[in-house]
Amino acid sequence: MTLKSKYTKIIKEEARRLGFLSCGISKAAFLEEEAPRLEKWLQKNMNGQMSYMENHFDKRLDPTLLVEGSKSVISLLLNYFPSASQKDPDAPKISKYAYGHDYHHVIKGKLKQLLEFISEEIGEVHGRAFVDSAPVLDKAWAAKSGLGWVGKNSNLITQKVGSYYFIAELILDLELEYDTPVTDHCGTCTACIDACPTQAIVDPYVVDGSKCISYFTIELKDEIPATVQGKFDNWMFGCDICQDVCPWNRFSKSHNEPLFDPNPELLEMTQKDWEEITQEVFSKVFQKSAVKRTKFSGLTRNIQFLKK
Repeated sequence: MTLKSKYTKIIKEEARRLGFLSCGISKAAFLEEEAPRLEKWLQKNMNGQMSYMENHFDKRLDPTLLVEGSKSVISLLLNYFPSASQKDPDAPKISKYAYGHDYHHVIKGKLKQLLEFISEEIGEVHGRAFVDSAPVLDKAWAAKSGLGWVGKNSNLITQKVGSYYFIAELILDLELEYDTPVTDHCGTCTACIDACPTQAIVDPYVVDGSKCISYFTIELKDEIPATVQGKFDNWMFGCDICQDVCPWNRFSKSHNEPLFDPNPELLEMTQKDWEEITQEVFSKVFQKSAVKRTKFSGLTRNIQFLKK
Protein backbone atom coordinates (compact mmCIF):
# COMPACT_ATOMS: atom_id res chain seq x y z
CA MET A 1 0.00 0.00 0.00
CA THR A 2 1.40 3.38 -0.97
CA LEU A 3 1.58 6.23 1.54
CA LYS A 4 -1.04 8.05 -0.52
CA SER A 5 -3.55 5.22 -0.25
CA LYS A 6 -2.71 4.66 3.42
CA TYR A 7 -3.37 8.33 4.24
CA THR A 8 -6.58 8.31 2.18
CA LYS A 9 -7.83 5.22 4.01
CA ILE A 10 -7.17 6.53 7.54
CA ILE A 11 -8.71 9.95 6.75
CA LYS A 12 -11.90 8.29 5.45
CA GLU A 13 -12.05 5.97 8.48
CA GLU A 14 -11.66 8.88 10.90
CA ALA A 15 -14.33 10.88 9.04
CA ARG A 16 -16.72 7.95 9.53
CA ARG A 17 -15.78 7.69 13.20
CA LEU A 18 -16.58 11.40 13.65
CA GLY A 19 -20.09 10.74 12.32
CA PHE A 20 -19.81 11.91 8.73
CA LEU A 21 -22.09 10.11 6.30
CA SER A 22 -19.43 9.89 3.63
CA CYS A 23 -16.12 11.33 2.52
CA GLY A 24 -14.83 11.86 -1.02
CA ILE A 25 -11.59 13.41 -2.25
CA SER A 26 -10.74 15.30 -5.41
CA LYS A 27 -7.69 17.05 -6.80
CA ALA A 28 -7.49 20.74 -5.91
CA ALA A 29 -7.66 22.41 -9.32
CA PHE A 30 -9.58 25.13 -11.17
CA LEU A 31 -13.27 24.22 -11.68
CA GLU A 32 -13.42 24.74 -15.43
CA GLU A 33 -17.00 23.58 -15.99
CA GLU A 34 -18.36 25.70 -13.15
CA ALA A 35 -16.77 29.00 -14.25
CA PRO A 36 -19.10 29.85 -17.20
CA ARG A 37 -22.11 28.48 -15.30
CA LEU A 38 -21.48 30.70 -12.27
CA GLU A 39 -20.75 33.73 -14.45
CA LYS A 40 -24.02 33.31 -16.37
CA TRP A 41 -26.00 32.80 -13.14
CA LEU A 42 -24.58 36.03 -11.66
CA GLN A 43 -25.12 38.00 -14.88
CA LYS A 44 -28.82 37.08 -14.74
CA ASN A 45 -28.97 38.38 -11.13
CA MET A 46 -30.19 35.02 -9.88
CA ASN A 47 -28.41 35.75 -6.61
CA GLY A 48 -30.90 38.55 -5.80
CA GLN A 49 -29.68 40.50 -2.76
CA MET A 50 -27.02 37.86 -2.00
CA SER A 51 -24.29 40.20 -3.22
CA TYR A 52 -21.64 38.14 -1.39
CA MET A 53 -22.04 35.59 -4.22
CA GLU A 54 -20.37 38.11 -6.53
CA ASN A 55 -17.29 38.43 -4.32
CA HIS A 56 -14.12 36.35 -4.72
CA PHE A 57 -15.15 34.92 -8.10
CA ASP A 58 -11.66 33.45 -8.68
CA LYS A 59 -11.43 31.94 -5.21
CA ARG A 60 -14.78 30.20 -5.68
CA LEU A 61 -13.34 28.36 -8.64
CA ASP A 62 -9.74 27.79 -7.55
CA PRO A 63 -8.99 26.21 -4.15
CA THR A 64 -5.27 26.95 -4.49
CA LEU A 65 -6.16 30.62 -3.96
CA LEU A 66 -7.78 29.72 -0.63
CA VAL A 67 -5.04 27.41 0.63
CA GLU A 68 -1.57 27.98 -0.75
CA GLY A 69 -0.06 24.88 -2.29
CA SER A 70 -3.27 22.90 -1.83
CA LYS A 71 -3.44 19.51 -3.52
CA SER A 72 -6.65 17.89 -2.24
CA VAL A 73 -10.23 18.87 -1.52
CA ILE A 74 -11.84 16.51 0.99
CA SER A 75 -15.63 16.71 0.80
CA LEU A 76 -17.73 15.47 3.71
CA LEU A 77 -21.47 14.92 4.16
CA LEU A 78 -23.27 15.08 7.49
CA ASN A 79 -26.87 13.82 7.73
CA TYR A 80 -29.48 16.10 9.31
CA PHE A 81 -32.72 14.25 8.45
CA PRO A 82 -34.87 14.41 11.63
CA SER A 83 -36.75 11.51 13.22
CA ALA A 84 -39.74 13.75 14.09
CA SER A 85 -41.27 16.88 12.59
CA GLN A 86 -43.57 19.71 13.67
CA LYS A 87 -46.80 18.33 15.19
CA ASP A 88 -49.41 20.90 14.14
CA PRO A 89 -50.12 20.47 10.40
CA ASP A 90 -51.34 24.08 10.27
CA ALA A 91 -48.29 25.58 11.98
CA PRO A 92 -45.89 27.67 9.87
CA LYS A 93 -42.99 25.43 8.82
CA ILE A 94 -39.26 25.49 9.41
CA SER A 95 -36.76 23.79 7.13
CA LYS A 96 -35.50 20.53 8.66
CA TYR A 97 -31.88 21.63 8.58
CA ALA A 98 -32.62 24.33 11.15
CA TYR A 99 -34.32 22.12 13.76
CA GLY A 100 -31.25 21.64 15.96
CA HIS A 101 -28.05 23.51 16.78
CA ASP A 102 -26.55 25.74 14.11
CA TYR A 103 -24.77 23.34 11.77
CA HIS A 104 -21.84 25.74 11.23
CA HIS A 105 -20.69 25.21 14.82
CA VAL A 106 -21.40 21.48 14.92
CA ILE A 107 -19.50 20.74 11.70
CA LYS A 108 -16.63 23.15 12.41
CA GLY A 109 -15.99 21.20 15.62
CA LYS A 110 -15.82 17.90 13.71
CA LEU A 111 -13.59 19.34 10.98
CA LYS A 112 -11.22 20.71 13.60
CA GLN A 113 -10.95 17.22 15.10
CA LEU A 114 -10.31 15.72 11.66
CA LEU A 115 -7.57 18.28 10.93
CA GLU A 116 -5.94 17.55 14.30
CA PHE A 117 -6.09 13.82 13.58
CA ILE A 118 -4.42 14.35 10.18
CA SER A 119 -1.61 16.38 11.76
CA GLU A 120 -1.03 13.78 14.48
CA GLU A 121 -1.10 10.77 12.15
CA ILE A 122 0.54 12.18 9.05
CA GLY A 123 2.65 15.09 10.24
CA GLU A 124 2.73 18.72 9.26
CA VAL A 125 -0.18 19.25 6.88
CA HIS A 126 -1.51 22.70 6.13
CA GLY A 127 -5.18 23.12 5.45
CA ARG A 128 -8.42 24.94 6.14
CA ALA A 129 -11.91 23.83 7.06
CA PHE A 130 -14.94 25.23 5.23
CA VAL A 131 -18.62 25.06 6.13
CA ASP A 132 -20.70 27.13 3.78
CA SER A 133 -19.11 30.35 5.08
CA ALA A 134 -16.38 30.96 2.50
CA PRO A 135 -16.26 31.16 -1.28
CA VAL A 136 -16.24 27.41 -1.90
CA LEU A 137 -18.59 25.68 -4.37
CA ASP A 138 -19.55 22.86 -2.00
CA LYS A 139 -21.83 20.92 -4.32
CA ALA A 140 -19.42 21.03 -7.25
CA TRP A 141 -16.61 19.60 -5.11
CA ALA A 142 -18.81 16.95 -3.54
CA ALA A 143 -20.00 15.85 -6.99
CA LYS A 144 -16.44 15.86 -8.35
CA SER A 145 -15.39 13.55 -5.51
CA GLY A 146 -18.18 11.06 -6.20
CA LEU A 147 -20.47 11.77 -3.23
CA GLY A 148 -23.53 12.29 -5.43
CA TRP A 149 -24.72 14.25 -8.46
CA VAL A 150 -26.17 17.74 -8.61
CA GLY A 151 -29.89 17.27 -9.26
CA LYS A 152 -32.43 19.31 -11.20
CA ASN A 153 -33.20 21.22 -7.97
CA SER A 154 -29.46 22.08 -7.78
CA ASN A 155 -29.01 20.02 -4.59
CA LEU A 156 -26.49 17.24 -4.28
CA ILE A 157 -28.33 13.90 -4.38
CA THR A 158 -26.99 10.49 -3.39
CA GLN A 159 -28.66 7.23 -4.41
CA LYS A 160 -28.71 5.51 -1.04
CA VAL A 161 -29.42 8.48 1.23
CA GLY A 162 -31.15 11.24 -0.74
CA SER A 163 -30.16 14.86 -0.09
CA TYR A 164 -30.85 15.80 3.54
CA TYR A 165 -27.25 16.45 4.54
CA PHE A 166 -24.78 19.28 4.97
CA ILE A 167 -21.64 19.52 2.84
CA ALA A 168 -18.27 20.63 4.21
CA GLU A 169 -14.66 20.61 3.04
CA LEU A 170 -11.07 20.41 4.14
CA ILE A 171 -8.63 21.83 1.62
CA LEU A 172 -5.14 20.44 2.25
CA ASP A 173 -1.62 20.68 0.84
CA LEU A 174 -1.44 16.88 0.96
CA GLU A 175 -1.65 14.62 -2.08
CA LEU A 176 -4.19 11.82 -1.69
CA GLU A 177 -6.01 9.27 -3.83
CA TYR A 178 -8.84 10.90 -5.77
CA ASP A 179 -12.38 9.65 -6.29
CA THR A 180 -14.34 9.91 -9.53
CA PRO A 181 -17.78 11.46 -10.14
CA VAL A 182 -20.93 9.32 -10.22
CA THR A 183 -23.55 9.44 -12.97
CA ASP A 184 -26.71 11.58 -12.82
CA HIS A 185 -29.79 9.60 -11.79
CA CYS A 186 -32.50 12.25 -12.18
CA GLY A 187 -33.57 10.76 -15.50
CA THR A 188 -36.83 12.16 -16.87
CA CYS A 189 -38.17 13.02 -13.39
CA THR A 190 -39.38 16.61 -12.95
CA ALA A 191 -40.98 16.26 -9.50
CA CYS A 192 -38.97 19.14 -7.99
CA ILE A 193 -39.62 21.48 -10.93
CA ASP A 194 -43.36 20.73 -10.89
CA ALA A 195 -43.70 21.13 -7.13
CA CYS A 196 -41.91 24.48 -6.62
CA PRO A 197 -44.67 27.00 -5.80
CA THR A 198 -42.62 30.05 -6.89
CA GLN A 199 -41.21 28.43 -10.07
CA ALA A 200 -37.68 29.01 -8.78
CA ILE A 201 -36.29 26.08 -10.80
CA VAL A 202 -36.26 28.00 -14.07
CA ASP A 203 -34.56 25.21 -16.06
CA PRO A 204 -33.52 21.72 -15.07
CA TYR A 205 -30.37 22.18 -12.93
CA VAL A 206 -30.81 25.98 -12.74
CA VAL A 207 -32.39 27.59 -9.66
CA ASP A 208 -33.09 31.31 -9.66
CA GLY A 209 -32.06 32.03 -6.08
CA SER A 210 -34.04 35.29 -6.07
CA LYS A 211 -37.32 33.33 -6.58
CA CYS A 212 -36.70 30.67 -3.92
CA ILE A 213 -38.82 30.57 -0.75
CA SER A 214 -35.62 30.09 1.29
CA TYR A 215 -34.28 33.32 -0.19
CA PHE A 216 -37.45 35.28 0.64
CA THR A 217 -37.65 33.96 4.21
CA ILE A 218 -33.95 34.12 5.14
CA GLU A 219 -31.81 36.25 2.83
CA LEU A 220 -34.21 39.01 1.78
CA LYS A 221 -34.06 41.92 4.21
CA ASP A 222 -36.75 44.06 2.54
CA GLU A 223 -40.48 43.47 2.49
CA ILE A 224 -41.48 40.24 0.76
CA PRO A 225 -43.00 41.19 -2.63
CA ALA A 226 -46.77 40.87 -3.00
CA THR A 227 -46.25 38.92 -6.25
CA VAL A 228 -45.45 35.80 -4.21
CA GLN A 229 -48.36 36.22 -1.81
CA GLY A 230 -50.06 32.88 -1.10
CA LYS A 231 -47.27 30.87 -2.74
CA PHE A 232 -45.22 29.91 0.32
CA ASP A 233 -47.12 26.75 1.25
CA ASN A 234 -46.82 27.88 4.89
CA TRP A 235 -42.98 27.97 5.03
CA MET A 236 -41.71 30.62 7.44
CA PHE A 237 -38.00 29.74 7.45
CA GLY A 238 -36.42 28.00 4.49
CA CYS A 239 -38.26 25.45 2.38
CA ASP A 240 -37.93 21.69 1.81
CA ILE A 241 -40.45 21.19 -0.99
CA CYS A 242 -38.01 20.27 -3.76
CA GLN A 243 -36.34 17.77 -1.42
CA ASP A 244 -39.56 16.39 0.06
CA VAL A 245 -40.86 15.45 -3.39
CA CYS A 246 -37.56 13.98 -4.64
CA PRO A 247 -37.96 10.20 -5.05
CA TRP A 248 -34.40 9.63 -3.82
CA ASN A 249 -35.37 10.99 -0.39
CA ARG A 250 -37.45 7.86 0.18
CA PHE A 251 -34.12 6.49 1.37
CA SER A 252 -33.43 9.20 3.97
CA LYS A 253 -32.73 7.79 7.43
CA SER A 254 -32.78 9.89 10.57
CA HIS A 255 -29.48 11.32 11.79
CA ASN A 256 -27.74 10.24 14.99
CA GLU A 257 -26.22 13.60 15.93
CA PRO A 258 -27.72 14.69 19.29
CA LEU A 259 -26.87 18.35 18.58
CA PHE A 260 -29.25 18.28 15.61
CA ASP A 261 -32.18 17.19 17.79
CA PRO A 262 -34.75 19.99 17.94
CA ASN A 263 -35.77 21.90 21.03
CA PRO A 264 -38.88 19.87 22.05
CA GLU A 265 -40.88 23.11 22.26
CA LEU A 266 -40.27 23.77 18.58
CA LEU A 267 -42.10 20.63 17.45
CA GLU A 268 -45.00 21.21 19.85
CA MET A 269 -45.74 24.82 18.90
CA THR A 270 -49.15 25.33 17.31
CA GLN A 271 -50.16 27.78 14.62
CA LYS A 272 -51.47 30.08 17.39
CA ASP A 273 -48.18 29.82 19.33
CA TRP A 274 -46.22 30.94 16.28
CA GLU A 275 -48.58 33.80 15.50
CA GLU A 276 -48.22 35.04 19.10
CA ILE A 277 -44.48 34.35 19.50
CA THR A 278 -42.57 36.78 21.70
CA GLN A 279 -38.92 37.80 21.61
CA GLU A 280 -38.44 35.80 24.83
CA VAL A 281 -39.82 32.56 23.34
CA PHE A 282 -37.85 33.13 20.12
CA SER A 283 -34.59 33.54 22.07
CA LYS A 284 -35.30 30.43 24.15
CA VAL A 285 -36.37 28.08 21.33
CA PHE A 286 -33.72 29.24 18.86
CA GLN A 287 -30.89 29.93 21.29
CA LYS A 288 -28.39 27.84 19.33
CA SER A 289 -30.25 27.50 16.04
CA ALA A 290 -29.53 28.78 12.52
CA VAL A 291 -32.97 30.45 12.70
CA LYS A 292 -31.30 33.22 14.71
CA ARG A 293 -29.98 34.45 11.35
CA THR A 294 -33.36 35.83 10.38
CA LYS A 295 -33.77 37.48 13.82
CA PHE A 296 -37.07 37.81 15.69
CA SER A 297 -38.13 40.68 13.40
CA GLY A 298 -37.49 38.59 10.27
CA LEU A 299 -39.36 35.55 11.53
CA THR A 300 -42.39 37.58 12.63
CA ARG A 301 -42.36 39.36 9.24
CA ASN A 302 -42.52 35.93 7.56
CA ILE A 303 -45.33 34.70 9.84
CA GLN A 304 -47.37 37.86 9.18
CA PHE A 305 -46.80 37.42 5.44
CA LEU A 306 -48.25 33.89 5.61
CA LYS A 307 -51.38 35.24 7.34
CA LYS A 308 -52.18 37.84 4.69
